[in-house]
Amino acid sequence: MHEYRTHTCSELRLDNVDQIVRLSGWVHRKRDHGGLLFIDLRDHYGLTQCVVDVESLFFKEAEQVRPESVIRVEGKVVARTPETVNPNLPTGEIEIQVTGFTVLSAAEELPMPVFGDQEYPEETRLKYRFLDLRRERLHKNIVLRSDVITSIRRRMTEQGFREYQTPILTASSPEGARDFLVPSRLHPGKFYALPQAPQQFKQLLMIAGFDRYFQIAPCFRDEDARADRSPGEFYQLDMEMSFVTQEDVFAAIEPVMVGVFEEFSDKKVTPAPFPRIPYREAMLKYGSDKPDLRNPIEISDVTEVFRNSGFGIFAGMIDKGAVVRAIPAPGAGESQARSFFDKMNDWARSEGYAGLGYVIFKDGEGKGPIAKNLGEERLAQLREAAGLGPDDGVFFACAKEGDAAKLAGLARTKVGEDLDLIEKNVYKFCWIVDFPMYEYDEVEKRIDFSHNPFSMPQGGMEALETQDPLDILGYQYDIVCNGIELSSGAIRNHKPEIMYKAFEIAGYGPEVVEERFSGMLNALKYGAPPHGGIAPGIDRIVMLLADEPNIREVIVFPMNQKAEDLMMKAPSEASNAQLRELHIRTVLPETEKE
Repeated sequence: MHEYRTHTCSELRLDNVDQIVRLSGWVHRKRDHGGLLFIDLRDHYGLTQCVVDVESLFFKEAEQVRPESVIRVEGKVVARTPETVNPNLPTGEIEIQVTGFTVLSAAEELPMPVFGDQEYPEETRLKYRFLDLRRERLHKNIVLRSDVITSIRRRMTEQGFREYQTPILTASSPEGARDFLVPSRLHPGKFYALPQAPQQFKQLLMIAGFDRYFQIAPCFRDEDARADRSPGEFYQLDMEMSFVTQEDVFAAIEPVMVGVFEEFSDKKVTPAPFPRIPYREAMLKYGSDKPDLRNPIEISDVTEVFRNSGFGIFAGMIDKGAVVRAIPAPGAGESQARSFFDKMNDWARSEGYAGLGYVIFKDGEGKGPIAKNLGEERLAQLREAAGLGPDDGVFFACAKEGDAAKLAGLARTKVGEDLDLIEKNVYKFCWIVDFPMYEYDEVEKRIDFSHNPFSMPQGGMEALETQDPLDILGYQYDIVCNGIELSSGAIRNHKPEIMYKAFEIAGYGPEVVEERFSGMLNALKYGAPPHGGIAPGIDRIVMLLADEPNIREVIVFPMNQKAEDLMMKAPSEASNAQLRELHIRTVLPETEKE
């Protein structure tokens, strides 16, 4: 017999009755029924109920063992009586009559129990993450993550992709967040950067002739945490292809996404090809470039309905450059009281906006202060422009275009949730395409890249030389699922002259390009194929599949909101000897010195 186990804690069934077995695992729960002690024994695979008789020599030891101690038991498999069968447990028809009992590792008193579904403070959970990971829900999430990655690897390999590893110690690159820097001991005063993404390396692989690359790649960005973003590090399905158009990239990644989501969920999944939505259309219709298509509400532009109208507040703002967006509330005119509309107005103010105007339609007749100042003709135009039914409500966001889009998008989500319009048990995918190549930086008062600086502009060199930079579109795209951006991607710029010109428009001279991107630039000068790719986030994919609201729940050892590892106590101070060896000294902010 094996020293620790003949079976796992999920294996035994009625077919094993009368067998002598050995199991090892953690004491999940104990129940003392007088003459009998019941121990639920847990390992990675499941639970088995073990029974210790009061007459046994080791009853006292078993009675005193704490939860989460690691034990080994031997005994005979017996069938449970019909009234004690647990149908919710795979091993629920049997139990072990214990004839041997050994404590392999005793547990101290627990800072947080593993049994049960209680919620604990984030600080406790992360400090004792090894205990947190023993809990069923979290344990399943991490197993799911492993299975998802295995499935993705298989699906990519079946499409002819090969996995290659790219460097972790590299040079700084403009990916949109702060780098994590690593001081060089051999080169005083110089630093490596941890890769924000393997962007340049995967392009270099294409230039080197490898054609189809993928990697489950670790990425490092010094940015603040969010519910769908882990601070510090994350993983992505990084992929790149040669001699492809944008549609070829879509055709390669869509079956992977559909296959994985269908494999690990019972929910309905958008079939390929996914809808393609231009960026400007997404901002108008959904108020976001990450639209949740489970919400049927579509925003519309009703600026002309209010221009020179009797509703002076909006008319005056329009004269100063504002726009008006309409957010329908289907059926709210009939189903909701006036208080619903007033509460939405209060909600908008709580979000930092001036408020939300509204019109309530009942039997086709508009009601409310705005309706009174519009008149029947303009109300009819409003119903047509916003696609309103006879008993719908409608809210209005009036502001400069960017602010109006943001408020309208937030209001669309809130109305959809409050009216229970969000479609359930479905994953709705879409592509956001035709992103602007450039944007105007209001802080720096200059034009800068809006997305990926290495993207190919639509129209190539001609577009860069003849169009207003803010009108130039890039071959850039995002894949979105249920309002969560899974990834950004692009067809890359593979021509040096276009790269020089694209960076020149953003204010970077050729000397800057040659200094910061010399590896990429030199490679492009020696024959680069047209190529493109994308990198869906592994953490976000698993978060969606596990139906978790926070990405922390699908990462084995996450940091907290302050980018601290409470379990390993990172970041930590370096010793003076380490700092001397690296030729660096620390300069703390004044507040920390005090």
